[in-house]
Amino acid sequence: MKIYKIKVNGKSYRVELEEIEQVDSAPLEEKRKQETKKIVNNDGGKEVVSPIQGQVTNVKVKVGDKVQKGDVLLIVEAMKLENEVVSPFEGQVAEILVSKGQNVKAKEPIVIIE
Repeated sequence: MKIYKIKVNGKSYRVELEEIEQVDSAPLEEKRKQETKKIVNNDGGKEVVSPIQGQVTNVKVKVGDKVQKGDVLLIVEAMKLENEVVSPFEGQVAEILVSKGQNVKAKEPIVIIE
């Protein structure tokens, strides 16, 4: 058993965790890579898909912007948590398929990068 101290909203808690089984995280990491891998569409652009279902709260780029791998494209809020959607590759934003306030599904195309 492991004992951890966590702080939530400024209040400290002591938490005891018991390991039940060791889980190999490699399959989960591989699944994430597949979800964000480059998908080339018919126009030659690469689609960036939403990794989660939620609501777009902020679009950080505009058409024509040059982006690097890891640059934040937009913010998707899910379960009161803001999640940054980053570019998995570099290029130029060709099209933005969503707008602020729009609900998106997981794996839905949201940005096209050329």
